[in-house]
Amino acid sequence: MRSVGIVGIGSYVPENIVTNKDFELFLDTNDEWIISRTGIKQRHIAPKDMPVSELCYQAGLKALEDAQIAPEEVDLIIVATITPDYAFPATACLVADRLGARNAAGFDLEAGCSGFVYGVVTGSQFIATGMYKTVLVIGGETLSKVLNWKDRSTCILFGDGAGAAVLQPVKEGFGFLGFELGSDGSGGALLSQPAGGSMYPASLETVEKNLHTLQMEGKEVYKFAVRVMGEVSLKVLKNADLKIEDVDLLIPHQANIRIVDAAVRRLGISPDKVVVNLDKYGNMSAASIPVALDETFKSGRIAEGDIIVMAGFGTGLTWGACVLKWTKVGLEV
Repeated sequence: MRSVGIVGIGSYVPENIVTNKDFELFLDTNDEWIISRTGIKQRHIAPKDMPVSELCYQAGLKALEDAQIAPEEVDLIIVATITPDYAFPATACLVADRLGARNAAGFDLEAGCSGFVYGVVTGSQFIATGMYKTVLVIGGETLSKVLNWKDRSTCILFGDGAGAAVLQPVKEGFGFLGFELGSDGSGGALLSQPAGGSMYPASLETVEKNLHTLQMEGKEVYKFAVRVMGEVSLKVLKNADLKIEDVDLLIPHQANIRIVDAAVRRLGISPDKVVVNLDKYGNMSAASIPVALDETFKSGRIAEGDIIVMAGFGTGLTWGACVLKWTKVGLEV
């Protein structure tokens, strides 16, 4: 089994910014209330005519440029999203076409906010076994398109964006050291988009009842998230035979500052080692972790050999974490 790491990263967010003050114009809320309960100050929102494939394309292009890899060299593209352009074809196929990755297989992966972690775990296996050399994993969302903008409990939380990572073989002892994934379908109804699938096909009734928009039981999701974020982080470290003291950076899913703070307390990790950027972007679901990873590296906070934990939770309910020893140097094979 070959060691697998991230040799290129990139991200993209739409230019349009919606601040908390903007919500005051049409919702019974205010800036102070939103910040105190979520930690979010603003979020980026895609134009109505911009599909998620465009965000994924831009992030994927930057990741390939960062890795100095031509699109023709990509063997597989995985797009983690719950807001695809279409039910089918897969967004990954559309992105492959835009990139010119004519030799790449492609498929979409749906695990909500855990999607990027699920994606890198899945992509790593193709490389570790020797089937492929280069896999592009993209987490992208345009959640603004499935929000009920009259529901202040949900619409203030989410933003749009995409982040990408190029996976390749790396020298032994570096790259991904451990994974942990999980799911609990009994909690599926706590965070869902009920209509549009085979359970509730689109109809006048489903539209009138707002069943094509995101529905969330906030208190229950919060309790689940606070518990699972700490647990999955500890499990993945155990899988890698590491301790919390070995961790240089924790990049958690950027959902809510209270959830992040609770996970930090549970883990006993220094807040200085925790990446938080949700104040600028809100909850970008599958895009939140890769965008945070890209920003953190570009800011100079990540060095060769650093131990990094990425952990997320999301609809499904799902959760996942991975730990890697950082290097961006690919291995010639």
